[in-house]
Amino acid sequence: MWSADVLALVFTTFFLAGFIKGVVGFGLPVVVLALLVPTLGLKTAIALVVVPAIVTNIWQAVVGGRFREIIMRIWPMLVLGCGFVWVGVGFLAGADARLAAGILGVLLSSYAAYSLTQAQLAPPRGWEVWLTPLVGALSGLAYGYTGSLMIPGVIYLQALGFNRNMLVQSLGITFLTMTSTLGVSLSQHNLMPTETALLSAASLVPTGIGMLVGQRYRHRVSEELFRTLFFWALLVAGVYMTLRALI
Repeated sequence: MWSADVLALVFTTFFLAGFIKGVVGFGLPVVVLALLVPTLGLKTAIALVVVPAIVTNIWQAVVGGRFREIIMRIWPMLVLGCGFVWVGVGFLAGADARLAAGILGVLLSSYAAYSLTQAQLAPPRGWEVWLTPLVGALSGLAYGYTGSLMIPGVIYLQALGFNRNMLVQSLGITFLTMTSTLGVSLSQHNLMPTETALLSAASLVPTGIGMLVGQRYRHRVSEELFRTLFFWALLVAGVYMTLRALI
């Protein structure tokens, strides 16, 4: 059974994660992992994020009108990604908790630093035919092992040259596909017991409320300033997780 303190922490975290997703359109999994891993551990935090991540990305994946075009472009990434999610979860099941959390910290801080510099990778062009499945495999492995899809998956999608709407839809498709696979794989490896699955489902409520509040504030705050503060906070959280694993 979950204690009142844990429930309060989980629901507050998902409200905050939903709020940030409502304002800037992304950030749900990384916020949840950054805030819950130090207290609940990586395996539990990854399991808790599954249901809210799936449900909040359904609409983002379907709406946009370019579903078929996106699928034709990134299907090798999705296929290899889903396959390697299973491999990553297999590693997670037998992993040292501190090592896995430390690797997650490195990934989160690296993504935050990359985003703060506003760097942009050049489009892969002629390399895309083999780079897409390779990135899919690496992304699936990272997602299954750490719960983070940011490196290299999200950065690679940003480099493909999609317009804003296509990028948002491609992120929704990728997160929906791989998170669904993640949920099944966690269950197969006994990393998602019934009580964790129920709490993950219950976390949809604070997540939805947070998203609604965040969407209301989207046009009242500077999105650029909010994004900058978010990435700085993510950088600090990632560095803290890394140091905590080393010390």
